[in-house]
Amino acid sequence: MRLEILPVLGIGDVAEGDDLAELIAGAAPWLRDGDVLVVTSKIVSKAEGRLVDVPAEEGPARLAARDEVLAAETVRTVAARGATRIVQTHHGFVMAAAGIDASNVDASKLVLLPKDPDASARALRAALRRRHGADVAVIVSDTMGRPWRNGLTDVALGVAGMSAIRDHRGEVDPYGNELSITQMAVVDELAGAGELIKGKCDQVPVAVVRGYLTAPTSDDDTGARSLIRDAAQDLFSLGTAEARTAGLLAAATLADTALAGGAAEVTEEALTRAVAAVRPSIAEATRFTPVTDAAAVAQLGALLDGWPATATAAVHCRLADDAEGTPADAAALIRFGADVHRLRAALAAQGLGTTLLFGPDGSALATLAV
Repeated sequence: MRLEILPVLGIGDVAEGDDLAELIAGAAPWLRDGDVLVVTSKIVSKAEGRLVDVPAEEGPARLAARDEVLAAETVRTVAARGATRIVQTHHGFVMAAAGIDASNVDASKLVLLPKDPDASARALRAALRRRHGADVAVIVSDTMGRPWRNGLTDVALGVAGMSAIRDHRGEVDPYGNELSITQMAVVDELAGAGELIKGKCDQVPVAVVRGYLTAPTSDDDTGARSLIRDAAQDLFSLGTAEARTAGLLAAATLADTALAGGAAEVTEEALTRAVAAVRPSIAEATRFTPVTDAAAVAQLGALLDGWPATATAAVHCRLADDAEGTPADAAALIRFGADVHRLRAALAAQGLGTTLLFGPDGSALATLAV
């Protein structure tokens, strides 16, 4: 395979209502069937009128207006550090400031992402094919940062005329190994290739990648939406501080009757790890004793009301008397309750649900059914 990356020069500034197909075809009459057109999302947004008015002067009023626009474009905040906001947009993209851009536009305007980049790509492709006879694929691209890596790169927001992903699953490599997870985001790779000649300050908003496709596919593909990872499979849906905040809130609202027998295997090692994790933070008089012997667990189930049928282990929690045998005062009991909750949170962090049960004598004794 031999690839060429060609700039489309002379498009000029794009305004609301401009016909992108006419502008591109006029600037690139040399387009061929099978070319991949990489179009910067900003000119798509400008042509579609995806601009909002804001105060031109830097200051509180402009900042407040920008924050209002950002809130309207945001489904949820993923991470925030100072003025930086990484959010999920209505499209499902996770990006800084919802892709809102103030570059290459009048100071009194902000540019939003296209409302439906896949639809924009399909419309541009159809217009080029219908009016100019060029059967090309179209990628609508924008710049994103990446977790764990410095620097920006262009990625695809919308695509028409080709699949967003090249799926190698089921293929066999040269060593005879069947590929099971390899899916290449080829439209992102092509978007990045196009950016090599578009740049940010050269006013070249369109590039053509030639040689990758022999012929475009139909427009029935799922578009760039197929690149958005399903929430159930997203292992990094929150920033570090936000995940910590969510975890603390979950620990603070842990119910007394959380389901025993959680997602993880209940073992003596798991209980011991949880006890060790909280040991530096609990009172000296607090005692935690894991119980994993089947006979002892069965006996507890017979003695304690509310014992969950799914429980396979327990942790005895008690507050030791002082050296003179004096019963604990109210402050010590409050601290003991906090210590028990710390242990429940540590067990929950390992995927172990607990049910809090109390002995019949009213003493400073509790049992966690796990």
